[in-house]
Amino acid sequence: MNKMFLRLSALSCNESFVRTAVAAFMLSADPTVEEINDVKTAVSEAVTNAIVHAYPDGKGEIAVECELDEKYIKIVISDTGVGIKDVDEATRPFFTTKECDERAGLGFTVMRSFMDGLEVRSSLGEGTTLTMIKRIA
Repeated sequence: MNKMFLRLSALSCNESFVRTAVAAFMLSADPTVEEINDVKTAVSEAVTNAIVHAYPDGKGEIAVECELDEKYIKIVISDTGVGIKDVDEATRPFFTTKECDERAGLGFTVMRSFMDGLEVRSSLGEGTTLTMIKRIA
């Protein structure tokens, strides 16, 4: 089992770095191009959610942990931001707390559709942790 840990500032310029780093990390498991693209898309959504929603003041960090073997990649993305008031509501398609920013409210829906597993844990004032799993054929 191989592991990777990253800790970054919650800045939009870091979204592409995290997406690329996770994709590069999973290459040793010989994933298909489709599997790589699925993971990159889900990671982009997860990191963007943390950047946009976790830190209203624009200051904070995002932690990324990956665990890889030949059968799956597990990705945990967490923040210590404001948290989610109602996870069930927030994970429904089209729900957004940022309508004024023209957000579609599809982040969790996209993550769920591209990954084989998605778990969302959150506590108000403590942050949010997303755990995503993708099987590798």
